[in-house]
Amino acid sequence: MKKIKFMLLAIAAGVSSLFGGVYNVDASHTNVTFSVKHMMISTVNGEFEKFDGSFELDDETNKLVALTGEMDVASINTNIAKRDSHLKSDEIFNAEMYPKVTFVLEKVEGDKAYGKLTIKGTTKEVVLDYEFGGTITDPWGRQRAGLSLEGKIDRRDYGITWNQALEAGGVVVGEIVKLNIEIQGILKAEDDF
Repeated sequence: MKKIKFMLLAIAAGVSSLFGGVYNVDASHTNVTFSVKHMMISTVNGEFEKFDGSFELDDETNKLVALTGEMDVASINTNIAKRDSHLKSDEIFNAEMYPKVTFVLEKVEGDKAYGKLTIKGTTKEVVLDYEFGGTITDPWGRQRAGLSLEGKIDRRDYGITWNQALEAGGVVVGEIVKLNIEIQGILKAEDDF
């Protein structure tokens, strides 16, 4: 009875400590971004504008127990159309043959998320920093949860090897890509299943 009263009070206040269940990614409040060194001296940022996914929180602990995400390679945007076309070409992502980048969570241990990232048909194990942002009831009565993932990958591991040498030394594109994913999800209603 005390637990029920606590939950009702928390919901009335707009914040809940336990909102377990399956959440659909809310694309309008989620960002899937990356950054990479350019000509060894600065950083270029980009994002995937179209993506889909879901995640699940444990009913008792709010621990992240499942997460899948799918990014549309054709939606890549670095704010330079010519560069975006090159990224989608067969020299880089080959969007025509490999239209999706996918991530599947395997487990969470503390502040680390372990999963499988697939790019250009190659799947590799990755370890990302994980932070749970919490849960809340929005003004329209929907339950929301937020989480963050960030880390680094070597693009060469996925067959993305294109580069160009610079006269002064170094290369045009760095090998290490930083990932930063901010996710907000909306709890699925029973009739969504």
